[in-house]
Parts: sequence; structure tokens; C-alpha cells
Amino acid sequence: MLVKGIKSRPVYSGVAFDPMAKRHIFVLEAEGATSLIEQVATPGSGEIAKADVLYVATAAAPKAYDQKLAALKPHDLWSAPTIPVLLNRLNVVLGAAHMGTRLYLSGTEGFIGQAMQVALNHGMDFNSIKTEHRGSEARRVQCVHCKGITDDVKTQPVTCSHCGLTLLVRDHYSRRLGAFQGVCIDAEEPGTAPAPEVLFP
Repeated sequence: MLVKGIKSRPVYSGVAFDPMAKRHIFVLEAEGATSLIEQVATPGSGEIAKADVLYVATAAAPKAYDQKLAALKPHDLWSAPTIPVLLNRLNVVLGAAHMGTRLYLSGTEGFIGQAMQVALNHGMDFNSIKTEHRGSEARRVQCVHCKGITDDVKTQPVTCSHCGLTLLVRDHYSRRLGAFQGVCIDAEEPGTAPAPEVLFP
């Protein structure tokens, strides 16, 4: 059973344009693109003309939003082949960013967490980064025993992809790791873990 009300759980307030920003950087994963598409009424003008967009498709949404994003006519649009490549590009872009730049992240929770780590490494305050969860509720989980990270976790419990322990996925979220914490569910009586149930579709 998940513990409710844990304060470390991320809160996603949405990625509406900040009209005071001099430059916008949107970092979008798959369905996260819709959070930008839905708010641009006039392509190529207004705030979108000051926006740089970094986008990555996923197996669940392969190239589904590339053309729609291009039709918005942002200042710059760059599509990455994989999430690691996109994060590397984000690292370079933030390294050259100036005061007045606003960062927006939209996609799955695991994606947002990884992109947030890049931003925090550049000294950005996490409270100033706008985020919006779109797409799957699957989680990125760190095993507290072996420290390995398992991505795209949809079940409770889950088997650690590194050490094989059966983990209870807690609601405790580590901003430093961009992952939820998983602890062995049957440590005292091995083999007594309940059958996995899909809780994070």
C-alpha cells in the first residue's frame, strides 16, 4: 500500500508561457508536446517566436508530434533520437543561456526528473522551472539496496532490473536522482511478495 501525502512527491503546475521571460526553452517528451501545442494560437508570433524547443519521440509516440511542433514556427526546433541525446543537448543549451531564460519541462515523470537534474546542475532553482506531466504514469525507481535504477516501472511491486529483489515502490521521490525509492518488500520472509499489479499505467 502506498503512503499518501508524502511531501517529496513532485507537483506539476503546468507550462504556460511566462510573459516576463526574454527566452523560452521547452523540453518535451512525446505527449509532452501537446502542452505547448495547445497554448499557441498564432504560429510564429508572440511568445512562440522567442521559444527554443527540444523534443524527443518515444516508442509509444514515434514522431507523432514533429510536424505539429514545426507548424508552430518556434524560434528553433530540435528533435533528438533518444532521451540521453536530448539531455546532452539541453546541457549545452543551458550552458549558453542568459538571464531572463525560462525553462519548461513536459512529459513523463521519469523524463521530467532527468531533465530537472540537468537544470539543477546548472544552478537553476527547481521552483523556477515550470513542469507538466503528460503521458504514461510509469515511474523511474531506484533500488535502495543496490542503487540501480529501473525505468518505466508500471507495477507494484516490481523486480529490480539490477539485483533482482522484489521492491515496494514508495511515493518518496528523490529530486537529486529523479527517481522514486524502491525497498525490498519481502526481506523478512523471502518469497512472500504479492503478485505484481499495474498501478502506474
